[in-house]
Amino acid sequence: MKKILILAMVTLTGCVAPRTQTPTAIYDFGLQQFTTPANNADASGNVRLQASLLVAEAAAPAWLDSTAIHYRLAYHDPAQAYVYASNRWASPPATLLTQWIRSRIAGISDGGVMSADDSVQTDYILRVELEEFTQVFDTADQSRAVVKLRASLINRGTRSLAAQRSFHIEQMAHAPNAAGAVRALTEASDKLIGDLLGWLVEELPEEKNIVTS
Repeated sequence: MKKILILAMVTLTGCVAPRTQTPTAIYDFGLQQFTTPANNADASGNVRLQASLLVAEAAAPAWLDSTAIHYRLAYHDPAQAYVYASNRWASPPATLLTQWIRSRIAGISDGGVMSADDSVQTDYILRVELEEFTQVFDTADQSRAVVKLRASLINRGTRSLAAQRSFHIEQMAHAPNAAGAVRALTEASDKLIGDLLGWLVEELPEEKNIVTS
């Protein structure tokens, strides 16, 4: 009898297949070639910034300070944020935005772009506060990316606020899933950074700004 029970237990154990974990998909902004010119710039990108900028690490609220990909169900409860279980960013969104803002500014700057780690004196400091970086579902199958941030331009010599502006942009998502969220948030970030560069062109002193012929 004992042998029969042992055999039955072994048989049952063998029938239980081990659970396989779904691999986590990790995203960043990819290798997309940015095509959105700064405001007040022509398609050839002739606007050049002469002022040197220290671009500080972007700040974010606690709920956004992670690698989670967030979404909201506007048709159910827009105040509640959810996260995709098996998908995440390679770095927190604020970190990704900081890197891409520096890269875009470097492309039109003759004065140079620095980070806080460089310990180099610059003309201005650019501070960015990320306020929203989510996919918002208006219906179960229609969604959009929403990116909001506030930018502050600080004169480093006088330690005074030179200018401040809030930016808000939305981009329709191509698919109601994490991959659709990543693509839409990337496209929205591209457009928003273009607006940010245009704002810098407008706000920096004229003698620090040159438009080449």
